[in-house]
Amino acid sequence: MAPRFRLGFLTHVQGRGDLATTYADAQELFVVADELGFDVGWVAQHHVPLGGGGLSSPWTFLAHAAARTKRIRLATAITILPLEHPVRLAEDVSVVDTLSGGRVEIGLGSGSGPQEYAAFGVDFARKRELTTEHLAILRAALSNQEVGTDGFTIQPPAGDFTDRIWQGVFSAPGSRYAAEAGANLLLNRAAYGYEEPTDVVQRPWADEFTAAWDRPHEPRIGLSRFIFPAADRRTAVAQVGEGVLRATEGFVQRGSFPAGLSVEDALRRFHAFYGHPDEIVAELQAERVLPVATDLIAQFNPGVPDRDAAIRALELLATEIAPALGWRPAVTAGV
Repeated sequence: MAPRFRLGFLTHVQGRGDLATTYADAQELFVVADELGFDVGWVAQHHVPLGGGGLSSPWTFLAHAAARTKRIRLATAITILPLEHPVRLAEDVSVVDTLSGGRVEIGLGSGSGPQEYAAFGVDFARKRELTTEHLAILRAALSNQEVGTDGFTIQPPAGDFTDRIWQGVFSAPGSRYAAEAGANLLLNRAAYGYEEPTDVVQRPWADEFTAAWDRPHEPRIGLSRFIFPAADRRTAVAQVGEGVLRATEGFVQRGSFPAGLSVEDALRRFHAFYGHPDEIVAELQAERVLPVATDLIAQFNPGVPDRDAAIRALELLATEIAPALGWRPAVTAGV
């Protein structure tokens, strides 16, 4: 990796209590991460509920996070673009960016299952086509070009989003498409449906992206990984194991995982890094995509640790794991 990469965390806004508590705890993670010097806080959009929560309206959430934090950047990984009106989305993004002092980044993708598409009256078979169409409109709107009708531009006017738009991809052709569109690359925590390890599968995607990049500014590659540090592996599994096994059931039903996996086998298939920080550092140092990533994005999903364990994991990431990989906060933590 480059000597100075950005450290981020991604929350799917899940918890073990009621939804009000889950949302409040997720907001607290942004506050803690801001104080620890994390560069970016990311949220995932889910219209279909997850076990323990899920977030349908990420820009409302990020507006609140903007008011509670000082310097951490605020991003989505991802906003489900085909289910959004791109002009209306651009307005929301620009409002949060204005409120936060220019701290917004936006990750986009086509989402997953057909149920949410049906709920919004959108043809699931057109998701890739709609992603392309909506991305072009969103880019124009965030460039303060006329959109929709003559003379209309979004309010408030957007800042410069040239290098702040990301696209989540799941293949080498997707990586080339993101580069050709001038979007930064977001790689998922794990590649499913392959026999090879995730980093073996994804490294060629990152290389395809870099080779296809032709914009004057430097491209960014965001590497999302399931990283959960704790005192040891047993403690980590006690915190995330239940959520991992619950998520595994869904993958088994979809035919992505075989039945009867142990929690350790499931964690391996999720390409998880868990246990003592020293163990995680050693494993991440062997990660094949990490050397070309500009952003390391840690997430605990599909684990659902309690609030205190999640905060402690963020602390270990910022004070022990990321520094051992070459990261330093851009400013003194807590300032």
